[in-house]
Amino acid sequence: MKDYRTAFVTTLAIAVGLATALAFVAWRSPWLRRRARSSQAVQAPATPATARQSGSPSATPPPAQAPLAAVELSPQRLQRIGVKVGTVQFKPVFNTIRTAGNVDVDEQLLSYIQLRFAGWIQHVFANYTYQYIRQGQPLLTIYSPELVTAEQEYLIARQNQSLLTTSSVPGVASGATSLFTAAVERLKQWQIPTREIQRLETTGKVLRALEIDAPVSGFITERNALPQMYVRPETRLYAIANLSTVWVYAHVFQNQIGQVRRGDPASVTVDAYPGRTFYGRVDYIWPAVDEATRTVKVRLVFPNPDLKLMPGMFVNVMMRIPLGRHLVIPASGVFQTGTHNIVFIDRGGGYLEPRNVELGPQAGNEYIVLKGLKPGERIVTSANFLIDSESQLQAALGSFMPPPPGAGAAAAMNAARARASIELTTTPSPPQKGSNLFRVKLTSSDGKPIDGAQVTLTLFMPAMPAMGMAAMRVVVPLADKGGGIYEGNGTLTSGGTWQVSIVAIKGGETLAAKQLTLTAPGGM
Repeated sequence: MKDYRTAFVTTLAIAVGLATALAFVAWRSPWLRRRARSSQAVQAPATPATARQSGSPSATPPPAQAPLAAVELSPQRLQRIGVKVGTVQFKPVFNTIRTAGNVDVDEQLLSYIQLRFAGWIQHVFANYTYQYIRQGQPLLTIYSPELVTAEQEYLIARQNQSLLTTSSVPGVASGATSLFTAAVERLKQWQIPTREIQRLETTGKVLRALEIDAPVSGFITERNALPQMYVRPETRLYAIANLSTVWVYAHVFQNQIGQVRRGDPASVTVDAYPGRTFYGRVDYIWPAVDEATRTVKVRLVFPNPDLKLMPGMFVNVMMRIPLGRHLVIPASGVFQTGTHNIVFIDRGGGYLEPRNVELGPQAGNEYIVLKGLKPGERIVTSANFLIDSESQLQAALGSFMPPPPGAGAAAAMNAARARASIELTTTPSPPQKGSNLFRVKLTSSDGKPIDGAQVTLTLFMPAMPAMGMAAMRVVVPLADKGGGIYEGNGTLTSGGTWQVSIVAIKGGETLAAKQLTLTAPGGM
């Protein structure tokens, strides 16, 4: 019994040692680690539907950027899809902001006409709105009992001063002079014209109807003076606007207001004067945003010597904003995915390389480039969407590294030397959203079935940033069923058009490769 226990313990120790050694070898083996990572990459689809089925409590992650790869296109295809090329430049940049505006009165040149005493209007000379009035031109005449009394007091004070100037009684002469000075000051405080005071001194008679003159030149924009109307000091008789300078109120979107500075040049055009441009400047920027329109109010000031710009007129506003010297590219050369900005670099010979760039503000038809490009580089400025789809397809098929020059020609030669043909069928047919059976028939050039090959089917749908959808990729390894038939199950996570690539490899050599499209019914 003792020998038996000893043998059992020895055997157990040897087994544990062998297991530990095998685990260590497996951990150190690069081939096994690559197989494990490859298996995880194929078996872990990163789709929102799978995340929901797994019961993960985390929210659905945002769509990731689809991988891109460099592409090489023939001159015929470049011409067919309309590819154009532009150059990255370093130059002075001006942004043009175009908006609409309305002409208004310059409030700094607006005057109100009011009296400092009460009375009855007798005659009105300025009797309609927008009548032009010159400074000193009579507006109306008014009878005021208070004014008549003040003028009489003035005449009495003047007479007493002349009689008591030579008085020998102490304080009489100075008192008479003080009363006269107070009477004159009272008339001046009421803004009685100087010529009226001089008339009183000359004639010595009180004038019942006082003439009121215009203190400034301009257009009457408001008129409340009517004949036989009783007015008080708070009554606004006229509003006179000098239109030699006018204001224009424009509205600038908040994403552009950061470029506008006080004093920047501005110009306006009016449909009433074709071919004529009026020049002014930015005078004031409102410190608030209109919540309804998301715009900021900007005040522009314009000289108006010939009075062509009229209050209430609708005008077209253009502000040319200097932004300094920057690296710029044509706006049409940027492909915006929603999270990234991509340009395609032209390396020559149809070889196009995608590159992420960081952009600044848009200046007219150009973007300011902050990072990612150098002066003199050539970029694609048209057909970016088609090139982006081609780049995503190349990346999905495994071409994550840029292909060497001539790769397109090499691919064509490989296709010409293909020693087998591929025929694809699906169950159901056409394939549906969900699980499907994919079947490939592999035959040689003389029609004989080929067994023992490694056949892989890859389905790819490019990203659609406008719909918030990331790129989708499904890899289906097909098992050899004999007789040249290879089958495998794959799950389509969305309906729509899928790009399909089938590759058959045997003995380390590619027998055949085929690309086609499948349209699966069902929603996204």
